[in-house]
Amino acid sequence: MDLFTYLTCSPTGLDKVNARRFAAAWRVDYVEKGRRIATQGEPDPFEHIILDGRATSQITDTEGRAVCVGFHAGPCVVAPNVARTRNGASRVSNGASRVSIDVNADVLVAQLDSRALTELMVAAEPIREWANGILQQELARKADREWCLAALGGADRLAWFRRNFPRYEELFGHYLIASFLGITPVTLSRLRSAERDTPVD
Repeated sequence: MDLFTYLTCSPTGLDKVNARRFAAAWRVDYVEKGRRIATQGEPDPFEHIILDGRATSQITDTEGRAVCVGFHAGPCVVAPNVARTRNGASRVSNGASRVSIDVNADVLVAQLDSRALTELMVAAEPIREWANGILQQELARKADREWCLAALGGADRLAWFRRNFPRYEELFGHYLIASFLGITPVTLSRLRSAERDTPVD
């Protein structure tokens, strides 16, 4: 999907005049599978929109263990810079990314410096409302996942995932899904096997 179409197609999309102006500010790049759009601990001054392809956000601890904290199947907006970097879109310096954004299938990604986005938001109310809406959606998604991990057992976590991320079991590796749900790949495999073995009345 091209950026202009994406910006205008959602229920909260921009009108054509503002979408055309907004789209012109972004740079679109092709990134191959196996590469990264951002690397944990390194500066990431950009906002990212995945127009096509798939990527994941992951956090790696000091012992090299990675935890998946986000799925991105285009077209979609990656978590806003202010929520994804340590200094949150600082005007003084580019914040260090809290996550690595790994490309799982070749992506077409649109990128815009977060400070340029701030300037566009100040200049145009429709762009400001669109960007604030994206941030609110991200905060709601994070809160929902935290609730899932705190309140639900393994089988219910998988059911929650399927409701909130339909078809993602087909799009992403099951080890990533297990990591995202806070269970082991073996546990996920057992849950899926138990479903297959359950007789249907």
